[in-house]
Amino acid sequence: MMNRRTMILSSTATVALAGVRPLAAQSWTSQPVMLINPFSAGSAVDVVARLLADNLTARLGSPFLVENRTGASGVIGTEAVARAEADGTTFLVGSSGSMGINPSLLPDLPYDARSDFVAVSHVVSFPQAICVAPRLGITTLDDLAELARSRPGELRFGSSGEGSTSHLAMELVNAELGLDMIHVPYRGGSLAIQALISGEIDVATEGLPSLPGQIEAGEVIPIAVTSHDRSPNYPEVRAVSETIPGFDTAAWIILFARSGTDPQVVDTFARELQSSLEAPEVRARLDEIGAVIHGRTQADTVAFHQAELEKWARAVELAKR
Repeated sequence: MMNRRTMILSSTATVALAGVRPLAAQSWTSQPVMLINPFSAGSAVDVVARLLADNLTARLGSPFLVENRTGASGVIGTEAVARAEADGTTFLVGSSGSMGINPSLLPDLPYDARSDFVAVSHVVSFPQAICVAPRLGITTLDDLAELARSRPGELRFGSSGEGSTSHLAMELVNAELGLDMIHVPYRGGSLAIQALISGEIDVATEGLPSLPGQIEAGEVIPIAVTSHDRSPNYPEVRAVSETIPGFDTAAWIILFARSGTDPQVVDTFARELQSSLEAPEVRARLDEIGAVIHGRTQADTVAFHQAELEKWARAVELAKR
């Protein structure tokens, strides 16, 4: 039987504990947390990582730092996290290139994208746009498909490089629509867009945030976006999914932990990332750079990443034909 003194103590403890995080989370945030970005400073991935790190630091009171470990198409930084202690102080800022495409594209990776990592949260994605030269006289993906079928093996599409998101997205479009267009790789998306403008190629795919100037000047025509839904910045441009149901090859950013990390820490970090994504100043900056905010739960992120690995594996196989 509970007496009055026991009831008072119990109530006091309940109130005190209500505002306290689990011990694992407390010890986790008492130490500096490193977010390893395998790509260069100033990239879209880097901007997002630093924006989140700054918000997490301000809210949680412990330093969240971004370290750029570049090289080998993201392999160096990714391996660093795969070899780190699973203590919740080191996370990977993964992209569709490093953690979606590389596992199928690059042989003999020094890590396993499935077994060495745990997906924490799919934070944002960046839609890409399939663009054509005005001289083609077309404005939709259906128009492009009709033109490509009438000229098999003639139209050339440019990308930011072999095995890039922009390359493999078009390989999937080719396969789904039964098209035969020739791939021309460039060293970066901006060079592919320049080639499109100069007439070297007929089609190019590039991130929407990089294109406002060329679109407004009428130098390129966006005929479709590669995200599942239309871009709020270009609502008049149809999504590829309106022609190919379910299509989505938007470039994404997922935070990953080292496998073996305390599940409580992983869950806490996922929830803290969601809180950061809900902050007005963070949302405003992400909208400014053209990011689509997701903030998926940890379980949803795991399922999403597995589906992405399968999708990009198919695209890599198509590109080898």
